[in-house]
Amino acid sequence: MSARIFDKVALIGLGLIGSSLALIMRREGLCGHISGHARSEQTRRTALEIGLVDAVHDSAAEAAADADLVIVCTPVGVSGAVAAEIRDSLKPGAIVSDVGSVKAAVIADMSPHIPDGVHLVPAHPIAGTEESGPRAGFAELFEGRWCILTPLPDTDPDAVRRVEAFWRACGSDVEIMAPDHHDRVLAITSHIPHLIAYNIVGTAADVEEVSEQEVMKFAAGGFRDFTRIAASDPTMWRDVFLHNKDAVLEMLGRFSEDLTALQRAIRWGDGDTLFKLFLRTRGIRRGIVEAGQETAAPDFGRGRMDHDGGDESG
Repeated sequence: MSARIFDKVALIGLGLIGSSLALIMRREGLCGHISGHARSEQTRRTALEIGLVDAVHDSAAEAAADADLVIVCTPVGVSGAVAAEIRDSLKPGAIVSDVGSVKAAVIADMSPHIPDGVHLVPAHPIAGTEESGPRAGFAELFEGRWCILTPLPDTDPDAVRRVEAFWRACGSDVEIMAPDHHDRVLAITSHIPHLIAYNIVGTAADVEEVSEQEVMKFAAGGFRDFTRIAASDPTMWRDVFLHNKDAVLEMLGRFSEDLTALQRAIRWGDGDTLFKLFLRTRGIRRGIVEAGQETAAPDFGRGRMDHDGGDESG
């Protein structure tokens, strides 16, 4: 069991990420008391019934009172509103963090509401599933996954070290990165793939020559993976795209140019261009497996830790 890092941790949002954090904190003894808040009364009731938290509160401000660490596990679109709500409840020396897959916009929204003497250490655990809610969590969610911290240059180094120690105790590898760079990296590795998944599944549903029953019956492995990704939380991903707009549009422009080049290669029978691309991307896949971020096993009936679910909330 790991040593206690914080006396009291407040979880604002008790969906997949919040519930998984509660479970790993309990298993590893990372804090003495867990308080929680969720907008839904049913979520709050369930979290208390299944023992995720020691106390559940009707407001985020009540949950954050006297906490050493407050982790905002909500969609990024409401992170600023949450920071505004809890600001008067934060004790001196407290650390406020989050789990959002967008960082620059979240920092801009939250920073004005962080009082002097309180430390903002934004974080993004790159782990998740398409499931949500307080019963979706599991303690192993973060094992072997990366968590990116994006502190500002003037952030207290000790606060950053404590948050880094927390995530390592949760089983994550930790990288520190500038917020803007994080958003560009995640735009291409997570946000654009999700956008493509939503689009291709929507396109399949709209093709008049193919019935919905045929789409479901004859779905091949690639399309099945798209539907899994496209089942992710709609509120969360709406907010991600609206709050990482510049980086997403930049990467989407580059993707569109590359797609046009592929379209041209197919039209003109340029097999060499296609083969070289497929060979290069195959090597990238192997590199991901070798880095421990995926397995080489067939993907039929995949396990739960297989894509970036980001900041689900209850």
